[in-house]
Amino acid sequence: MTRVKERRTAPRHPKEGGDMTRAAGNRGGVLVRPEVEKVLNSIRPALQADGGDVELVDIDGGVVKVRLLGACGGCPMATMTLKGGIEAALKERIPAVERVESV
Repeated sequence: MTRVKERRTAPRHPKEGGDMTRAAGNRGGVLVRPEVEKVLNSIRPALQADGGDVELVDIDGGVVKVRLLGACGGCPMATMTLKGGIEAALKERIPAVERVESV
């Protein structure tokens, strides 16, 4: 079965089968785990190419908490990867993301 992406301007109610993310540009939107995972999965190959990985730990309001794994865990460039790579990608694709923290 092929899924077709729908673009909506208003949030969908959970009973309609949609998630509660708000339209792009609305920073007051609610973050949902599948959307965050989708973005992390898109950048995961770049991390794995250098021997690292990222794990989604928690979402608290607009704060996404991740754990850097493998080579990324002890790398001196981990802060750059977190802020310049992971956080930038999440903020670009999910406007409700305020920041990303490593736990």
